[in-house]
Amino acid sequence: MISPTRAFVASIAVTVLLATAACSGDAKKKASPSVSATTSAAASSSTPAPAPAPARKLNPYTGLGSVPTTPTIAVKIDDTPPGRPQVAIDLADIVYIEEAEGGLSRLAAIFGSHKPTVGYVRSTRPSDPDLLLQFGRITEAASGGGHDALPLLDKSGIKGWINDRGAAYYHRQSRNESSYINLLLDLFKVAKDARTALPKPMGFTFAAASPQLATAQKAIDIHTRVGSQVVEFRYSYTLHKYIRYIDGVAQRAADGQLVATRNVIVQTCRIIPHPQDTDVNGNPSQFTITVGHGAVAVFRDGKRIDGSWIRGALSGGTLLRTSKGAPILLGPGNTWVALVRPGVGATSH
Repeated sequence: MISPTRAFVASIAVTVLLATAACSGDAKKKASPSVSATTSAAASSSTPAPAPAPARKLNPYTGLGSVPTTPTIAVKIDDTPPGRPQVAIDLADIVYIEEAEGGLSRLAAIFGSHKPTVGYVRSTRPSDPDLLLQFGRITEAASGGGHDALPLLDKSGIKGWINDRGAAYYHRQSRNESSYINLLLDLFKVAKDARTALPKPMGFTFAAASPQLATAQKAIDIHTRVGSQVVEFRYSYTLHKYIRYIDGVAQRAADGQLVATRNVIVQTCRIIPHPQDTDVNGNPSQFTITVGHGAVAVFRDGKRIDGSWIRGALSGGTLLRTSKGAPILLGPGNTWVALVRPGVGATSH
């Protein structure tokens, strides 16, 4: 039989051992989180924050999609009744309406995003290199060129893709409208062989929403004139684009698609006769001067924004500015530019 004294001592000893074990366990539990927190803090301080993703570069001609990876090709396209409907004009990123001679207008269509078969291809004019150099040393496709037009093109550094010189991928299409305005060109094949400049910024600034529209005047119907050709665009709230009209008729491309554009620019330029290049009737080509500055009217979303255009050098882009000097914001999409004489301007309502 164990004596009460020994039992009491044994009880005290067990109590002390249990208390010591409990304290030791608490100490380990408290120390562990402290070490873990220290390690976590050290790891956090030594791990750099992830770098922000680089901004995506957009197509500089439209503000939509990525920068095209094939060369830019400009195509001279007929703009007379026998040359309509044009083939794939609705797929161009930018289309210039310019004076040719005898009051006629002609189109210079810029293809960056798409490389369709286009037509109907016509000849280049002496002022084309000046206009096109803002896009870089690109390729210009044309049926030919009279007098000094081709030498000026060669001198500019722009690559001429000229049918009369035997350039590839042209073919003619039998048409009732004309026996000679019927030349087509496969741009997909040209782009593979051209080896010229890819699209680069050329002055346009795009934004889906523009605070400039809040105070802009309404412009549903636009009228101007290039040479003797009346140029008219009417805004479609359904398409959110301006449709080209001629003599009251909505224009369609050869595939039946409406000829429509997100933006219309009416750019006032000095235009002078160029007697070194004349047509068969003796009418001189009209040389459009696109380096310098002048008045501009920009139309988007059924609104009109007036301002000025500035282009300081042949290699520079065309900047569009409000009266306060801010960039005029174009709507993302394609653009048509009417190059008009001083005093012509544009009327809209």
